[in-house]
Amino acid sequence: MTVTLADVAVRARVSPATVSRVLNGNYPVAASTRARVLQAVEELDYVLNGPASSLAAATSDLVGILVNDIADPFFGIMAGAAQTEIGGQEGSGRAGGEKLVVVCNTGGSPERELTYLTLLQRQRAAGVVLTGGALEDPAHIAAMSAKLGRLAEAGTKVVLCGRPPMRVGSTVVAGVASGAGGVPADSGNDAVLAALTFDNRGGARRLTEHLLALGHRRIGYVAGPTERTTTRHRLEGHRAALAEARAVGVADVGEVAEQERLTVHGPYSRSSGYDATLELLRRAPDLTAVVAANDTVALGACAALRDRGLRIPEDVSVAGFDDLPFSIDAVPALTTVRLPLFEAGARAGRLAMGREDAPPGGIATIEAELMARASTAPPGAGRGRNP
Repeated sequence: MTVTLADVAVRARVSPATVSRVLNGNYPVAASTRARVLQAVEELDYVLNGPASSLAAATSDLVGILVNDIADPFFGIMAGAAQTEIGGQEGSGRAGGEKLVVVCNTGGSPERELTYLTLLQRQRAAGVVLTGGALEDPAHIAAMSAKLGRLAEAGTKVVLCGRPPMRVGSTVVAGVASGAGGVPADSGNDAVLAALTFDNRGGARRLTEHLLALGHRRIGYVAGPTERTTTRHRLEGHRAALAEARAVGVADVGEVAEQERLTVHGPYSRSSGYDATLELLRRAPDLTAVVAANDTVALGACAALRDRGLRIPEDVSVAGFDDLPFSIDAVPALTTVRLPLFEAGARAGRLAMGREDAPPGGIATIEAELMARASTAPPGAGRGRNP
C-alpha cells in the first residue's frame, strides 16, 4: 500500500502542512519537530514525488547508474557503455527518446546505495543499473530487495550488471518469470529486474589452473574485502582449483590451513596489493606466484616484489583479474582474466531502455576468459619448494 503524506503526519504527530514544510524546506520548523517528521519518513519509507509527478507518464527521462568508485576503470567502463546505450540512441519517448543518465558514486557505502535508490525513486526514474559486486549482509540484502521491488512496482526497469542475483532466504530476487522485484507475474507490471552476473568463480579457477600447470605450488592470494560477493566468488574459484589438484594427486599443494595462511584480504586498491604482498612474503618467503583480486591490486603486488629485489616472472609470477586497459601495457604484460565489461554495460543499458529482452529467468552468466601473458612463467630455480 502506498504511504501518503497524511500517514507520515499521523506517525510524527503533526499536521500534514508541517510535514510538507519539513520536506520542502521552505518554512522554519522546530528542530525537534523536524526530527520527528524525518524519523517518520524513514520508518514508513515515504517517497516524496519529484518533478516527474506532474507529468502524465509513469516514469521520467532519468536513468540512474550506481557504481562503487567511478575512478575505478572496472566501474567506469561499465557505466560509460551503459550511458552510451541509454542516452545516445534515438527512441520513441519524449524529446526523441533520449534519457538523462545520472552516475551515482556510492563509495562502497551500503547506506549511500540505499539513499541513491530512494532519490531515484522520488524522481520516478525510468531505469536503474547497479554495477559490481554486492555486500553480503542479510539486513542490507533485505533492504535492497524491498527497495528494488518498490522501484519495479513503480515501473522502473532495474538491471544488475556484474552483480549476482540477490537472495532473501530461498528466494532469488531477479528474473521476470515470477514477476519483477517480487511482484506477481500477472500484476500488469512490465518492469524488468535482470541480473547479468560475471563468472568470477570459473575465471578464478582457470587462472589458478594455469599457474598449477606451469608448476607453481606456493601461491599467495591477495583477496578483496571479506564482505563482498566478488571477493568470495573469486576466492572460491581459486581454492576449487587447488582442491582439484590435491584430489588428483598433485604433490605439494597446500591443505586448507595453508591456503588460509597464504591469503590476505584488503581493499581493491594498489596500496592494498603492495602491503598484502609484503605480508605474504613475510609468511612464505619461498612463494613463487601471487594471484591478485583484480588488476589494480596486481600492480601493487608487482611494485612490492620489485622493491624486494624480486623479478617478475623469473622469481615470482603475478596474475590479476578483470583485464583492465592498462594490464596489457604493464611491464611485463599482466596475466589476467578478461571480463567483457563494455559489452556487459552496453547490454545492461539496452535492458534498462527496454530495447533488449531479458535473459531466460532474468539471469545471464557472462563468461570470463583467461589471458595468459608475460607476467606468469614456470617457477624459477630454487623457488616453489620447501628446503
